[in-house]
Amino acid sequence: MITQDKRLAGGVAAALLVAAAGGFGVARCTAPVGAPAIDKAVEAAPADSVAMTAAAMTEAGIVTEKLAGGGLGAEIVAQAMVTAAPNGEALVTARASGAVTRLFKRLGDPVRAGEALAIVESREAAQIAADRSTAAARATLAERNLARERYLHDQKVSARVDLERAEADAAAARAEARRAFVSGRAANVTRDGRGVIVTSPIAGRVTATGISLGAFVQAETELFRVADPRLIQVEAALGAADAPRVAAGDAVVIELPGGRTIAAQVRAVTPTLNGETRAATAVIDVVGSALQPGQSVRVRLKPARGATSTRIVVAEEAVQSLGGRDMVFVRTGSGFRARPVTIGQRSAGRIEIATGLRPGEVIATGNAFLLKAELAKGAGEEE
Repeated sequence: MITQDKRLAGGVAAALLVAAAGGFGVARCTAPVGAPAIDKAVEAAPADSVAMTAAAMTEAGIVTEKLAGGGLGAEIVAQAMVTAAPNGEALVTARASGAVTRLFKRLGDPVRAGEALAIVESREAAQIAADRSTAAARATLAERNLARERYLHDQKVSARVDLERAEADAAAARAEARRAFVSGRAANVTRDGRGVIVTSPIAGRVTATGISLGAFVQAETELFRVADPRLIQVEAALGAADAPRVAAGDAVVIELPGGRTIAAQVRAVTPTLNGETRAATAVIDVVGSALQPGQSVRVRLKPARGATSTRIVVAEEAVQSLGGRDMVFVRTGSGFRARPVTIGQRSAGRIEIATGLRPGEVIATGNAFLLKAELAKGAGEEE
C-alpha cells in the first residue's frame, strides 16, 4: 500500500514538471523574435529630456534661474555702475608737506589697516615733534611747581593764592601737552621727528598712486587710493516714471556677462532727480560677489508696488524653437526637460511667458541652445 502511494506521488510530480516545461516552451514560441530583455527597474529616458549632471552643466557653461511671478510691467530694467561702498574705499593723503623718502607699497599690492605705505620727510613734522617735546617739558615743570607750592601751603609758608595759581598753570600745561601729543599722533610723526608716516585706514589693495620716490608733495595731497573689493555697491539710474515705484528692500537681479545673475536688494533711492541726467539713483547692496568697481552691468528691479501680473518673464535666450514650437528647458532631478510654452510680449531682451511655466521652477537661461542641440542630436540617433 505504501509503495503504491509513492508511485502515485511520483507520477503527479512528473506531470507537473512536464506541464511547466510545456508552458515555458509556449512562452518562448509566442515571444517576438529578437526582443531584448528589459529590466523593469530601468526605464527609458523621455525623448524630450537631456540627462546632465551639475558638473557637466558647469563645464558647458549652462546657467539656470529660479522663476518668480510678475510680468514685464512688474520689472524695471536699468543700466547700473558698480562702485566702492563709502566704507570700502579710502583716499590716503600726507598730513604734512615734504619729500617722499620711502615707498613701501605699489599699485595692486595688498595692505592691512594701519599699515605704512610711505614716509614723507617734512619740516612741519619736525616742528610738530618739537612742539610736543616742549609741551611735555613745560607740563613736567608745572607739575613740580605745583607740588612745591602745595608743600609750602601745607607748611603755612605760602598763601592760598600762590597754590591756586600753581594749580591753574599745571592744568594749562597738561592741556597743552595733550594737544601737542594728539597733533603728533594725527600727523603720524616718526619717532625721530623727521617725517610723517602715510598709513592706510582700511584693509584692501592699492588701486591708485600718483607719487614717486623723492617727489615733493603738499599737505593733504592724495598719494594713494585703497579699496576693499568685498565692500561694493551698485548704483542704478531710474527714470522719473520708475523712481516712485522703487523702495528700500525691493528685490534686484544683477545680470552678468555669460548669462549669470546675482540676487541683491535695494538699500535706498535718492528722493530727487539728478540735475544733469534727470534720473534718480537706486543704491543696491551686493554681498560676496565677483563684481569690481567701475564695472557696468544691467539690473532688473522688482518693485513691490506698481504694475503686477501672473505671467512669468524669462530671458530671450531661454526660449528655444524645437519643431516649430517655443520650448523652455526646465531643470529636473537628472537634467533638463523641454517644455512647450506660450510667449507674450517682448522688451529689453525679456519675454513674457503666458502659459507653460510656474513660479519656483528652475530653467536654463545662459547657453540653453546647447541643450537644444543635444536633444536634436539624440533624436537623430534614434532615427
